[in-house]
Amino acid sequence: MDRIDAVVVGAGAVGLAVARALALRGRETLVLEAESGIGNGISSRNSEVVHAGIYDAPGTLKARLCVDGRRLLYPYCEGHGVGHRRCGKLVVAVTPRQLEMLRSIERRGAANGVEGLRWLRGDEARELEPALQVEAALLSTETGIVDSHALMLAYLGDLERAGGGLVLRSPLESAVVRNDGFALRVGGAAPLEIETGILVNATGLHAPALARRIEGLACAHIPRPRFAKGNYYALAGRSPFTHLVYPVPEAGGLGVHLTLDLAGQARFGPDVEWLDADSPEAIDYAVDPARSAAFYAAIRRYWPGLEDGSLAPAYSGVRPKLQGPGEPVRDFMLQGPEAHGVAGLMNLFGIESPGLTASLAIAAEVVRRLDA
Repeated sequence: MDRIDAVVVGAGAVGLAVARALALRGRETLVLEAESGIGNGISSRNSEVVHAGIYDAPGTLKARLCVDGRRLLYPYCEGHGVGHRRCGKLVVAVTPRQLEMLRSIERRGAANGVEGLRWLRGDEARELEPALQVEAALLSTETGIVDSHALMLAYLGDLERAGGGLVLRSPLESAVVRNDGFALRVGGAAPLEIETGILVNATGLHAPALARRIEGLACAHIPRPRFAKGNYYALAGRSPFTHLVYPVPEAGGLGVHLTLDLAGQARFGPDVEWLDADSPEAIDYAVDPARSAAFYAAIRRYWPGLEDGSLAPAYSGVRPKLQGPGEPVRDFMLQGPEAHGVAGLMNLFGIESPGLTASLAIAAEVVRRLDA
């Protein structure tokens, strides 16, 4: 049976970043991906926003890795020719009652060490974005957008130049914990068995299910998966905005916000739709056109000029949550040997937003913990 230093399961943004980091440390690294291409899961169904780090509680992994990841990501994109734009974001309070909530976001961002935050009165916000109708706004100059697929291709290129590899259509069917690592059984058109000393589970929505297929990992260490669907609508015609626009956050997400792609096309979302699905395979990604009424209402709170008939269903994504509706927000779970006692195993659970922004920092943290 062939042996390799490290195997990463999942070729999304985080999995490829982790594999890249392992390979750059001199480890022979292989990425196993069940799909026919990279980034076909969570990484292909998001807003492609580079978050500054203003939302998550100080001291959490989400807060620290978002800020660290963003500081790494912009220079990385510049050095690798990955399309991106530091366009900035306005977080808006549309009623006087929301002003204190907006102030709390400002304080949280400052506590997280976020640079470039500026409080704007309503008239100052309208100088930047005349179509807005708000009481005040928090300008985050470090927020931006990125071509997520180009970013993943750059990670893959670095991995391959460092001697690593990617195998598509190759699901990991099972893993058995041994004294010197893991014995893996890989499915697909050309099944194989390999051994490895390091196994990283970076399969996003599938991470709990994959963890249950690791013989030797106690079930008590595997969290229950919860799925929150986010629907997106596209704006027909030209956008009047040059910044991203976010309302103050809502339970389960950041509210129906306006994001832009690198061509300037605007889209709105995601909303929060908790799913009863027991597995990712049961998820329906179709966008229900009937949800548009709630989108119009939410958007018109800060952009009253949105015209009827200007929104069209675009796509949806699903966030891997570690909490259910009404429960306290859970942090990223980078679960290593210190938690479950299995040497060389790292399970990445609940890696939702800001996972894309944090991908380089998550990779560095995983490697650091595996080296400890």
